[in-house]
Amino acid sequence: MEYYVKSVVPIIESNYDKFTTVERNIADFFIQNRKKVDFSSKSISERLFVSEASLSRFAKKCGYRGYREFIYQYEETFVEKQESITGNTRMILNAYQELLNKTYSLVDEAQIARISRYLNQAERVFVCGTGSSGLAAREMELRFMRIGVDIDSLVERDMMRMQAVFQDRRSLVFGISISGSKEEVLFLLKEAYRKGAKTILFTANNRGGFEQFCTEVVLIPSLRHLNHGNVISPQFPILVMLDIIYSYYLEQDKYEKEVLHDNTLRALEEGEGMHRSF
Repeated sequence: MEYYVKSVVPIIESNYDKFTTVERNIADFFIQNRKKVDFSSKSISERLFVSEASLSRFAKKCGYRGYREFIYQYEETFVEKQESITGNTRMILNAYQELLNKTYSLVDEAQIARISRYLNQAERVFVCGTGSSGLAAREMELRFMRIGVDIDSLVERDMMRMQAVFQDRRSLVFGISISGSKEEVLFLLKEAYRKGAKTILFTANNRGGFEQFCTEVVLIPSLRHLNHGNVISPQFPILVMLDIIYSYYLEQDKYEKEVLHDNTLRALEEGEGMHRSF
């Protein structure tokens, strides 16, 4: 059974904060709609009490050339949803499946390949975030360290500001901010980019202006519009994207990296053995 289809809904969600009040009304309809109806510009404009020009502007802000292209993609991937969830377990599993579908819709494999190359070329790698994003940053440090990446996680605000001083063109800096507005994370990215480093932002909110100081902006699904999203761990969508990057990076010089991973595992096991012997 085919689970994953490219949907326009995550693209709408990631651009949501760019929209005007009228455009958010349009966005809410397409995000929440569960029924296949007449999606023509005339029909939708009458249903939502907006102009057809507003529909066109909305579509262009989502990255399409116009409403016709947008609605073609929307209809291609539209699936009527039956609200027949029973039981907490099924509810959670369905929420995770929806999140994975949204990740599939947003992932850009060419971009992931570029990031993998940046990791290979960088002499030092930093990943920063606070709160749940900080937990994801620590997880990235532990995983990539074990396959030979010289990487540090920064989860304290003062450390982010201090490390900004030492970045240069040999550095690669990852910033994780779901909202796209964490001041210290953006400060580090801006300073690192200004000094020649490659910078990558993970965010669910595609605000304007990121391209001025980010080499890459990696979009992740927003929990805000997810059914039962309040019960999903907020770092999960970040970890899914990090797993994809990890997989791509591991494929380059795979044997050497697997040897490094096994050696770190052996060192940990030897350390546990020595600890038990005392």
